[in-house]
Amino acid sequence: MLPAAVPRGTGAKLNFVENPDTVPENVREIAPTVFTAVPRVWEKFYSAVTIALSEAGAAQQAVYRWAIGVGHDVARRVLKREHVPAWLKAKFHVARWLALDNVRKLIGIHRARFLVTGAAPIAPDLIHWYLALGVPMYEVWGQTESSGASTAMPALRIRPGSIGTACPYNEVKVDPANGELLIRGPNVFMGYLNQPQKTAETIDADGWLHTGDVGTVDDEGFFRITDRMKDIIITAGGKNITPSELENELKFSPFITDAVVIGDKRPYLTVLIMIDQENVEKFAQDHDVPFSNYASLTRAKEVQGLIEGEVAKVNAKFARVEQIKRFRLLETQLSAEDEELTPTMKLKRSLVQKKYAALIDTMYIA
Repeated sequence: MLPAAVPRGTGAKLNFVENPDTVPENVREIAPTVFTAVPRVWEKFYSAVTIALSEAGAAQQAVYRWAIGVGHDVARRVLKREHVPAWLKAKFHVARWLALDNVRKLIGIHRARFLVTGAAPIAPDLIHWYLALGVPMYEVWGQTESSGASTAMPALRIRPGSIGTACPYNEVKVDPANGELLIRGPNVFMGYLNQPQKTAETIDADGWLHTGDVGTVDDEGFFRITDRMKDIIITAGGKNITPSELENELKFSPFITDAVVIGDKRPYLTVLIMIDQENVEKFAQDHDVPFSNYASLTRAKEVQGLIEGEVAKVNAKFARVEQIKRFRLLETQLSAEDEELTPTMKLKRSLVQKKYAALIDTMYIA
């Protein structure tokens, strides 16, 4: 969320959605000029476009493929900070007129000058896709304890997969001992109320806030988060795995809403998957797959095969030791009121692993 001082200082008008289920309708109604959201929202929009295209005619699909291809050509040059020649700009204008502007209107971002994402990792390919539509997306990173954003993507130097550079009002560094990202500045909070021990564990003697995020920084000051310290998986074979990379790739699928990779002290990786109800239901209807409720939908062999194919696509991008061997679909339809989900609609890793321990164990039975 944007700090309250930002709209007051800039004269911006803030709009808030009614509830998580009405986000698409609200965004189309508002048509914001600046849109801040969590990755779950950006993934949902991409999924909606993907499904809409699957229903379009062959000619429309061909036009979109050509148009988005042009958009990606422009995006690649922009990301490399290369000159975009006049002939490619002209092609892009045609691409927007033929297809891309309609895609932006379908989402509700046709007036947006830029998009902002934060609160959780996002797939770099997703940032590239929005840029191909002609709308830059800037990733920011921070915590409540740092009063919001501590890093932000420079507008003219977008790097998908990075959280940008340190904001001018604070310092950010990587702890050489364990790779943890640390923050120091006037924006860092004074401590937790009546919890001196927890405060001492979070803010060290030199004033550095220990964030719990593990990351790296390059020679130009761009930071990258690899994962949460507590979430890094060490398999029984001693291999260190950052589950968020696999999970982000899985969530790029229009049929997968969220995923939790399992494997700490285990012989191989497995994953619990929450399907995208709307898109999977449509798949089932289009392929005459019978189901009576959400649980029966997840149990259908055709749906199992669909998700197996999505997992295989992700596995192809990783080394054998990092690949997912088995998966299970959560049979409970979760909403914002369920304890398994965070306020940003992300599965709580530790809670999910405890609550579904028996289901997880079935993936490790020979």
